[in-house]
Amino acid sequence: MDERTATFEQHRPKLYGIAYRMLGTRADAEDMLQETYLRWHQTDLERVRSPEAWLTTIIARLCIDRLRSAHSERAAYSGPWLPEPLVGADAPMPEAQSELASDLSVAFLVVLERLAPNERAAFLLHDVFDCDYSEVAQILGKSEPTCRQIVHRARERVRRERPRFQVSETARRRLLERLIAAVQTADREALLALFAEDATWTADGGGKTPAASKVLQGGARVAKLVFGLARHLARRKRGRYTFHLVPINGETGILTCLDGQPAMALSIMTDGVRILAGYNVVNPEKLQRVAATAAVKTASRCSSPPT
Repeated sequence: MDERTATFEQHRPKLYGIAYRMLGTRADAEDMLQETYLRWHQTDLERVRSPEAWLTTIIARLCIDRLRSAHSERAAYSGPWLPEPLVGADAPMPEAQSELASDLSVAFLVVLERLAPNERAAFLLHDVFDCDYSEVAQILGKSEPTCRQIVHRARERVRRERPRFQVSETARRRLLERLIAAVQTADREALLALFAEDATWTADGGGKTPAASKVLQGGARVAKLVFGLARHLARRKRGRYTFHLVPINGETGILTCLDGQPAMALSIMTDGVRILAGYNVVNPEKLQRVAATAAVKTASRCSSPPT
């Protein structure tokens, strides 16, 4: 491996972390990585003072441009849009964990979707990847005071729309185990007890598979929807559904498989007692790259529901 390539590989985890958080899909993130790699190999290194700063600038600008072009695509998307989940064995390799471990949850990325491209970039670069304001200003081509204002507004919006709770993974797993048990037995009362009164449910089917066309509001309505889903799974004659507790974007979630193939990837936001929000990816295109078999091998498995 030549020195130029070795330098790029050294910074790959950070670059991927920025691109995935900016764009929400691995295909787009990898495209941005490839384009950055090509530009890195074409540039005059004598003019590069800091490889990390140069690479960060290029990929951030590429992501901003891609996000702007993706705006119309997502506006035409069928139903709610959720990021492509990183599930189980499909999660980043260990050397990338430091760059992807924090602020990677689906709930966090959903809030980021509501920010303008420049806001999203400035907030991520400063608050997640520890770039100082002078670096952010250079990347965005704006003054430092302007970047401070952009980051402040974005930070306030993220805090307002995504309350933080200190929830242990043990508590999260127990809550998800209760959810699986309630779905397996189609227990309406147990489901109702799991969701907060103001809980929401977002399902991304992308027009490829049946899913709620809007974000569902209210714990009773969410419980009713999940109860209907539970009854559907119980009546299903073909194949068998299994549930697996696996890491999804850095937090424990539920991967539901049909005959060993991924069918749903559910992430939740919780206060440790109730489910505050559910994010269910059922779009098969977003589950194609989930290595179901590898994920299941390392996951806690629950038996299939009655058929």
